[in-house]
Amino acid sequence: MSEFPHAMLREIFEQPEAMRRTLALYAGGQSLNAEAFAPLDQWLNPRGEVLIAASGSSRHAGLAAEILLEDLCGLSVDVEYASEWGCRGTANPRHPSVLVISQSGETSDTLAALRQARDRGERTLAIANVPGSAMLREAGAAMVLAAGRELAIPATKSFTCQLTALYLLAIYLGRQTGAMDSAEADRNLRELQAMPAQIESQLEGWRNATAALAKAYADASTFLYLGRGIHYAIAREGALKMKESSYVHAEGYPAGELKHGPNALVGEDVPLVVLATADRGLEDSMLRYEKTLQLLEDMKKQGARVIALANAGDAQVAAQATHMIEIEPAGEYLLPIAEVIPLQFFSYFMALEHGIDVDRPRNLSKAVIEQ
Repeated sequence: MSEFPHAMLREIFEQPEAMRRTLALYAGGQSLNAEAFAPLDQWLNPRGEVLIAASGSSRHAGLAAEILLEDLCGLSVDVEYASEWGCRGTANPRHPSVLVISQSGETSDTLAALRQARDRGERTLAIANVPGSAMLREAGAAMVLAAGRELAIPATKSFTCQLTALYLLAIYLGRQTGAMDSAEADRNLRELQAMPAQIESQLEGWRNATAALAKAYADASTFLYLGRGIHYAIAREGALKMKESSYVHAEGYPAGELKHGPNALVGEDVPLVVLATADRGLEDSMLRYEKTLQLLEDMKKQGARVIALANAGDAQVAAQATHMIEIEPAGEYLLPIAEVIPLQFFSYFMALEHGIDVDRPRNLSKAVIEQ
């Protein structure tokens, strides 16, 4: 335990192995496990419409899933706060397939959303980390995660396992709908299976880099986290981790929205955290990258302090950012799994700088069972 003085730090380091365990549940060798996915065979509605209901970090996983399922599978996806959707009594006449996501599988507002969908006759799927939890029992289909017990209040390994399961779900649905041919599905699965080792090799570097950054930015009163496309979900998650772990205010925004108001806040005590990675083999990703690079140039002229997450060796981003965290290249839809981990580390070390009990932040609990 001397290497890991807190459960949160240990659980950050456990993520590669947690991902491997989760992968093993749903994929064997170079193919998906047909038996594991059999309960999902009738889950997708005939029009390919999906509604995702979740809260907190799980909703951020849902935001990433929205991009995954739309871009890779051609589905139509909406993401709702479970606490809000459960208060809307009007039934959706289109009866979308409903996906609920939860770490505990017991979160009251998400469980209420699941029950509401089930009572309306909608096809339901639950993703949760606790075997035997209410959501996994009550949903029409279930994907249990294998993150293992998560002791720290801030979600770390459960979140990356959610992203892993959602990517597996996208591969399965892509094949089911015909949006993905077998060669593409096999390639996507191989790339996902390579992620745990790739992440493992970067953990110590991220740990050291973010510990130094926390000392440099300990005086910040607010952070603005910015990302485009699927990376917006990780900007939201990074900001949430900062708030709940260190009590430092942070907000996540789409990068293109900075100049539509939030830029008024940017100054010496309000730094930016910008996700500026790119998949250089994907045209859309490079378009987002070029726009983000222009934003970084504008922010440098403005005198902003900027922490950028970028591809390892990216000299263009390094020239514009105050500090840069390097991420080894990966596919556009896999980069979020890697990106979120240095943001977890950064929140952890910021909490230490502020003297916070990072495993037990005030006013929070692991499963929100009352609203």
